[in-house]
Amino acid sequence: MRLPILFFCAAALGGCSVDMGGFAFQSETKGGVTTTTTTSGSAGISTREPVLTPEGECSVGLSLDPSTRPLPKEIAPGITECELVKLKGKPPTDVLIGQSGKGQREVQVLYAEPGGRELYLFTDNRLGRIVKPGGEG
Repeated sequence: MRLPILFFCAAALGGCSVDMGGFAFQSETKGGVTTTTTTSGSAGISTREPVLTPEGECSVGLSLDPSTRPLPKEIAPGITECELVKLKGKPPTDVLIGQSGKGQREVQVLYAEPGGRELYLFTDNRLGRIVKPGGEG
C-alpha cells in the first residue's frame, strides 16, 4: 500500500527533487582510547526530465513522472534536449547552456552536418526553433 502512495506523492511534486540523507556513527577502541567517526551519505531522485550537460550527454536521472513520453518519431518543436540527441543518433558538436533574463534555461545545440551546421534552440528543455543551412527555421 505504501508504494502507490510514494508514486502519487512523487507525481504530485512534479518538477521537484526528493533527497534522503543519513549519518552513520562508528566507535572504535584502541589502547583504551575510544574514538568516534561520523560518515554521511545521500541519495536523490528527480522528477524532472533529463537535460543535456555541457559535454553533450544526458544528465542521469530517474523520472517518476507518469506522463513520461515515448520517443518522438521526428525532430520537431516541443521535443526535449535528450530526445534530440537520441533521434540524431550521435552526440552534438557543441552545447551552450545559459539562462534568460526571465530565469529560464536556454540551450543551444550545434550539429556540424555534411550539408552545413544545424542549430537547435531550447528553452526550459523544449525545442523552440531550428536553424539550418539556407535560412530554414
